[in-house]
Amino acid sequence: MKEYLIALLAAFFASLLLTACLMPLLRRLKAGQYILGYVKEHKGKSGTPTMGGLAFITSVIVVSIVFYGFSDKTVNLTLITVAGFMIVGFLDDFLKIYRKENEGLKPYQKIIFQLAIAVVAAVYCYLNQITRINVPFGGGLSFDIYWGIIPLVLFVFLASVNCVNLTDGLDGLAGGTSVAYLLSVGIILASGGNPMAKICFIGVGALAAFLLFNVNRAAIFMGDTGSLALGGLIACVTVFTGNTLYLPIIGITFVFSGISVIVQVIYYKRTGRRVFLMAPLHHHFQMKGHTECKISYAYALITAIIGIICIIFM
Repeated sequence: MKEYLIALLAAFFASLLLTACLMPLLRRLKAGQYILGYVKEHKGKSGTPTMGGLAFITSVIVVSIVFYGFSDKTVNLTLITVAGFMIVGFLDDFLKIYRKENEGLKPYQKIIFQLAIAVVAAVYCYLNQITRINVPFGGGLSFDIYWGIIPLVLFVFLASVNCVNLTDGLDGLAGGTSVAYLLSVGIILASGGNPMAKICFIGVGALAAFLLFNVNRAAIFMGDTGSLALGGLIACVTVFTGNTLYLPIIGITFVFSGISVIVQVIYYKRTGRRVFLMAPLHHHFQMKGHTECKISYAYALITAIIGIICIIFM
């Protein structure tokens, strides 16, 4: 545990330094977020520096290399995967800033890039026999799905990346929820001696530092640069350790974000009416009068409580 805490602190201070250095640079480059017009509560946030994910994701990658070296191929692929999603997110953010609008990459372009990365992860799992799935609350019970791991990994990666991206809609929301998620999974993995545990604690440290600048009122946003990479990290530490079924449980708030959008779109197209005042779900709560701080805290708390339950009864 001592080594995990040292890694966490190293990531925290690396992310703290990089974020503090990145913010004035982004301001000089006028790399500010363009806010959607229909989110009237966020009008005052227009121009806030974005692409802050560069700081904490770079910290995760660098600190992981320092502590792991290049000795673990699963960790290596995790870092490559996270870097790949960060690049996709960076392209999306860059185009938004360049065009001075809130649309970067086309949806189909994002899906193609995401799918390409997910295919690599899926094939890696199959070829390296990472095909056993642990059953939550099963007392060590697991089952092998063999070639079925390929479609499962594709689905999990695409769902995780996009649901975390959708959750990144309020100050500190995606970051705080992800800290609770990674800490919970890190403890589960550490209890079993899994070497991937350390990268979870590194992610916790890097995100905790970033949240100092990202909680309400945010001085910097993670952007798609951060949210897509963060979703990739969450998928990697879950899928590569056989804990895929834990993702929709501990990550239930991410699931809420994705499902609320799907339900809203389908219902509106069929009836012309809305289920929620606005989707994703956190915007519905915001329009109900709840503050960003309260919503972000509730999401993180729910994730942490479910994580504790999973740790107790794993």
